[in-house]
Amino acid sequence: MMRLLRLAGAAAALTLAIAACSSGDDSSDSAAPSVATTTSAAAATTSAPAGGEVTSSDDSGPAAGSGTITIQDFAFGSPLTVKPGAMITVTNKDAAAHDVASDEEGEFRTPLLNKEESATFTAPTQPGTYKFSCTVHPQMQGIGTLIVNG
Repeated sequence: MMRLLRLAGAAAALTLAIAACSSGDDSSDSAAPSVATTTSAAAATTSAPAGGEVTSSDDSGPAAGSGTITIQDFAFGSPLTVKPGAMITVTNKDAAAHDVASDEEGEFRTPLLNKEESATFTAPTQPGTYKFSCTVHPQMQGIGTLIVNG
């Protein structure tokens, strides 16, 4: 009987995960640390090449005051290097909903973003290398990198 209950629970969890990938619901069960805004990216002026794009909007050298992570083709692009506390914009170009969440819990997280939606978060204030993932897609676990240089 317990085995049957566990199996039913696992099936329900899998169904919810699949529904989250395809639904337009951008709610999350946990608080979203360092999330500033969510907007439509229809007015964005840059386009992302296959595999996502990471750009810097500050000409101050390798560590920028702000940056952009573009999610495309289930990828985050190259590592992004910013200064502590920089404003990071995340834009989803995929048809599937994605989020960006630090692998170290509580550092940063965006809500689920549908196609052409954007959100911003503040980079950690402590210098270091921060890995991040999409929490709804197992193939996107631990593949993003944010480098904070002080």
